Formats: sequence, C-alpha cells, structure tokens
Amino acid sequence: MGAGGPRRGEGPPDGGWGWVVLGACFVVTGFAYGFPKAVSVFFRALMRDFGAGYSDTAWVSSIMLAMLYGTGPVSSILVTRFGCRPVMLAGGLLASAGMILASFATRLLELYLTAGVLTGLGLALNFQPSLIMLGLYFERRRPLANGLAAAGSPVFLSALSPLGQQLLERFGWRGGFLLLGGLLLHCCACGAVMRPPPGPGPRPTRPRRRLLDLAVCTDRAFAVYAVTKFLMALGLFVPAILLVNYAKDAGVPDTDAAFLLSIVGFVDIVARPACGALAGLARLRPHVPYLFSLALLANGLTDLSSARARSYGALVAFCIAFGLSYGMVGALQFEVLMAAVGAPRFPSALGLVLLLEAVAVLIGPPSAGRLVDALKNYEIIFYLAGSEVALAGVFMAVATNCCLRCAKAAPAGPGTEGGASDTEDAEAEGDSEPLPVVAEEPGNLEALEVLSAQGEPTEPETEARPRLAAESV
Repeated sequence: MGAGGPRRGEGPPDGGWGWVVLGACFVVTGFAYGFPKAVSVFFRALMRDFGAGYSDTAWVSSIMLAMLYGTGPVSSILVTRFGCRPVMLAGGLLASAGMILASFATRLLELYLTAGVLTGLGLALNFQPSLIMLGLYFERRRPLANGLAAAGSPVFLSALSPLGQQLLERFGWRGGFLLLGGLLLHCCACGAVMRPPPGPGPRPTRPRRRLLDLAVCTDRAFAVYAVTKFLMALGLFVPAILLVNYAKDAGVPDTDAAFLLSIVGFVDIVARPACGALAGLARLRPHVPYLFSLALLANGLTDLSSARARSYGALVAFCIAFGLSYGMVGALQFEVLMAAVGAPRFPSALGLVLLLEAVAVLIGPPSAGRLVDALKNYEIIFYLAGSEVALAGVFMAVATNCCLRCAKAAPAGPGTEGGASDTEDAEAEGDSEPLPVVAEEPGNLEALEVLSAQGEPTEPETEARPRLAAESV
C-alpha cells in the first residue's frame, strides 16, 4: 500500500464477520454469472410453446446479461445513496419477482421484460454491492477472498444447469421458473448479512457526496484497466459459447460434447481460489497486474493453438488449458481494479467498467455467431477471439509498465500531474498529504466526494472518516 496507509485498528478486519460476507458474496456471484447461462436449458420448451426460433428465445439470457453488466452505474449510484444492504435486499426481491412473473408469460416479449429485465436488474443490484462490501472487510487477504468469491460462478453453473433440467422434466418450464424465482430469494438473505464493518471515532456531520465519481476516468491506472477489460470481453466468452457446437460438428457424440463444458467448470473451480491465494503472496501481490496480463495472454494463446483441434483428446486438452487460464482471469479481474483505484472510488469504477463490458458482450458473441453462420467455419472464430484476448494481455502489461515509469519520473510535490486521483502517482511519490491516505483507507465510500471535489479537508474531518464510512454503507 502507499504511504500513510490505514492505522492499526482502522483497516478492514480481514476475518471475523468478513467470512460470512465472503460466503454471501460467493452465493451472489454464483447466481449472477451462472443463472443467465443455466436458463438456457429451458429454451427448447420455450421454442415449442411460443413457436419461436433459437435466436429469439436466446434473447432472454442476452437481456439478462446486458442488464447485469449495463446497469453498473445505476447500481453504483444506488449504493452510494442508500448503502449496500438495502440495495441488495431490493435486488433479491426484483430478481425473484422477475422469474415468478415470467412463469405466467404468454408472449416472448413478456419473458424479455420479466426474466430478462427484472431478473437481470435484480442480479446486478446484488452483484456489485457484494463486491464492494467484500473490499471493506478484506485487505491483506483480499486476493484470496476475491478468488474464493469468484469460484461461486463455476460452482453454481455446474449445479444450476442440472437442477434446471430436473425442474423442467418434473414441472415444465412454468413450474421451473416459479421454483427458480423462489430460489433467488436467497439473494435477500445474502444482502441481510452485509452489515457495515465497525469503525472508531464519533459520527461527524454527513458531507455532500457525488453519486457517481466520473473523475475516476482521469486516473491512468483505471483507463488502462478499462481498455483491457473491453478488449478482453470481446473474445473471452466466445470459445465457451461455441465449444459444444464446434465439438458436435467435429463428429463428437452429443453427450461427450456436453461434458467438455463440465471439464472447463471443474478446472475453473480449482483455478480461481488457487490463483487468489497465489496473488496474495507478499512477493507477487505488487505485481498482480502483470499476473492478470499473463492469464489473459495464456487464454488467448490457448484459443489460437486450439483452433484446429478436431479430436476429442485435443478438445479435452483445450478445455483444461482454457479452464485454468479462464479461472485465473476471473479470480484476478476485480482485485486488479481494487488495487488500481482504491476502495473509496471502487463503486464508481466498477459501475463504469461493467457498462463497458456490457457493450463488449453485446458486440463479441453475437458477431461471432454471425460469422459462423456466414462462413460455416469455427476456426476463424477461435483465431479472432484468441487474438483479442491476447492483445488485451499485451496491452495490460505494456501500459502498466509505462504508467509506472511515468509515475517514477514525475517530480514530487503538490503540483504533480494527476494529484490524488492517480493512485500509482500517490504511491510512487510517497506523498504525506491527507488525500492519498484517505484514498487507501478501505471502506470509505464518503471519500468519493472529497476526492472528486479536490477540496482540502480539515483535520477533524480526516480523523472521523473511517467511522463515517461504516455508517454510510
């Protein structure tokens, strides 16, 4: 951490109730990433009942994912205004209500509005606040905590898909949607345990806050991460989406082809917490951006080298390598962002990054599907997706190195370009002013206004901020 980090007793507890928060974050992450994909088991039944094609039915999951990513800024504003717990409780109710109402749908448009918009928005209002709260409870063990929370995605995907199939066979798609809506009420339970961490000191008068700190866009570290995330999202999900059909076209039996995704999921489950623990080592933690870029490069090269894999053995080897690199990316992506912008500006930064990712997701996979339909060839898709992800890894490493060089070359002093809004500059200069200290204090959502307004706080206000953060969350 930079100079003047949190004083003893004022930082995140790195344990205690934080483990309960971590468990809730594991569940929420699993629902957020696994649920839109698991709903696909109902598509054939929906196509039959509504007389629609696959592309029209698949928009249910697409809209759900678009809401999950695209409403990031909205979630940031609500968290800053009302706090994490109320937003998550409301999100759980919305997600559940969306699936329950979808069970009564008579047209695809009604499914789009209920299962797509309402449930997607509810998942978004759970996902982002849970990550914010996780950052308030963990700092020294934060990479491990992020890795364990991220493991919820493959675990829930592996569980929800077979569960959805069983519900479909026993109760039909309407009964399945109704029961899944009840299952999503667990998000409310996860939100209920998100109590703010304790902080010392008296409660001061609440200062004026900005709901969304757009000044974070001027931070060089954030700009590098945002560009990397956009390039990554263009190609990262494409191979997994097309893998089963690619294997079937290569002559692999349907059952064996479906099992390939299970291989990716099993490897992913192990890779995420293991990578989180590795990134938490004292020698590696300062170099997490480079570890992230290495994971991206490995994932891209895996796609490129496996574009012509046709035998089942070669496809299994691809799934193992892909699951390993994919899990590393999933475990490190939010840790890199937290380290780049600091806890106070993380809500706004995460919202903006998720919005960019929504745009990339709406461009990448649909474009890949159109290319497959036009060219009847999967190889070019693997080449294209691998090139995009590998480019993201190279850009992350090169741009991070350039930013560090600029930070070291910049003259120390109050007039240094970037000021307190650039985390790397503050750490490199060893600035002893109060603002860099506040930027590094975990759990300080109230500091959003202080950082963005570039004001000069008084001494008592600086001392009382940790307590204010806990009350505001």
